[in-house]
Amino acid sequence: EVQKHSVHTLVFRSLKRTHDMFVADNAKPIPLDEESHKVKMAVKLRTEYGSVLHMPTLKENLREKGGPNTGDPYGHKQYSGNQGQELEYLITGTHPYPPGPGVALTADTKVQRMPSESAAQSLAVALPASQSRLDANRTAAGVGEIYRHAGISERSQPPGMSMAMVEAGGNKNSALMAKKAPTMPKPQWHPPWKLYRVISGHLGWVRCIAVEPGNQWFVTGSADRTIKIWDLASGKLKLSLTGHISTVRGVIVSARSPYLFSCGEDKQVKCWDLEYNKVIRHYHGHLSAVYGLDLHPTIDVLVTCSRDSTARIWDVRTKASVHTLSGHTNAVATVKCQAAEPQIITGSHDTTIRLWDLVAGKTRVTLTNHKKSVRAVVLHPRHYTFASGSPDNIKQWKFPDGNFIQNLSGHNAIINTLAVNSDGVLVSGADNGTMHLWDWRTGYNFQRVHAAVQPGSLDSESGIFACVFDQSESRLLTAEADKTIKVYKEDDTATEETHPVSWKPEIIKRKRF
Repeated sequence: EVQKHSVHTLVFRSLKRTHDMFVADNAKPIPLDEESHKVKMAVKLRTEYGSVLHMPTLKENLREKGGPNTGDPYGHKQYSGNQGQELEYLITGTHPYPPGPGVALTADTKVQRMPSESAAQSLAVALPASQSRLDANRTAAGVGEIYRHAGISERSQPPGMSMAMVEAGGNKNSALMAKKAPTMPKPQWHPPWKLYRVISGHLGWVRCIAVEPGNQWFVTGSADRTIKIWDLASGKLKLSLTGHISTVRGVIVSARSPYLFSCGEDKQVKCWDLEYNKVIRHYHGHLSAVYGLDLHPTIDVLVTCSRDSTARIWDVRTKASVHTLSGHTNAVATVKCQAAEPQIITGSHDTTIRLWDLVAGKTRVTLTNHKKSVRAVVLHPRHYTFASGSPDNIKQWKFPDGNFIQNLSGHNAIINTLAVNSDGVLVSGADNGTMHLWDWRTGYNFQRVHAAVQPGSLDSESGIFACVFDQSESRLLTAEADKTIKVYKEDDTATEETHPVSWKPEIIKRKRF
């Protein structure tokens, strides 16, 4: 009879099996092979110091040690200082050599001597004219010059220390010297943000938020199927718009016309005329819930993204669907537009980000670095860069080709929204109600906020669905699952002394993916 185990036991057994399977430590270095190490060092020496290996050293330097360099461990050919004459000058490299002929090279017997600068100069004078001319043609660096390039005095050069740079024959040879690990630059100081107003009025989750270009009011869309317009200064309700028959998932106010655009889970995309507060246009075509929308900043084009795995480009005036951007294999969660190429950026639950060619309606670049759904994308208002948010990481990218810049790690939650201002403050809002504030340039997380839910709400109703800076960038508005809108502002009383940056110049461990 098969014994029945609890799910807990089975899971742990499976974990143990997996652990046993992968327990081998593949990161351990393999034992050093003497022969291959010799070959490697010989190649390195020839590559890095080939241009100075011909340089002679005075015979007296070797006489003290008991004889010429006959036991070269790396098999270098030795050159005479003056070909065809009696062997007066011998060449030494920077590698160890035995003290005399027939002596085995071991750790106890090895000798490593650097020719002094004075010896090298006197030798150059003593060389015949033809040899001096040959050396001048080769433009080999002097020993002292090599040391000076390394930034160390000649005497303090330890045995085995490699040169930093040798400039010879017009070639620059890179260093064997260990490079200093890159460290995070000191982040710019930003004042902390504090909650100063909570606005309630919606009867469902507040799913989206947008501030109008004049900075007088802002608009929110909710799961209660309404769109509400609020006064920004006072937080008072000005207007409610009804018409959607399901959750409103996206709102945006046009800077080019007195229009408000909204989209929702009812597959509808609506254009509202704010002079009459009525719907004047519908944009039909999406086959499932519409999750987000954005307006092109310079032409009358609207872009929407949907659960049907497509984004659509609409002509605002004619309501025509100009392009259907297909290529994603799961719901498209977010879309952003900009005037420069690539003009459209989408993030999807298929874990990819796509940069689109607006004219052709085709993908320019697909970024596959994220391991989980990309629910948020934000464009920097001044730099030609953008960021994407996913439960695995926030990643920063360079336009136009989507070159990876860095990871912002630490916000371990489902990131629903990102916002950034001109000062370089990046805000990430998550499904568990936490909000992290980051310095854009360095990726330093300078503040973490978890505001209390509205009285009467469950703790599980803590969640941030959208956040946006107002046009002055002095206020931060968040749309939350406890049916409120929270407004944050910078703490005017804070200084760098009262709120210092608790930052250490730690070594950066940047992952490509």
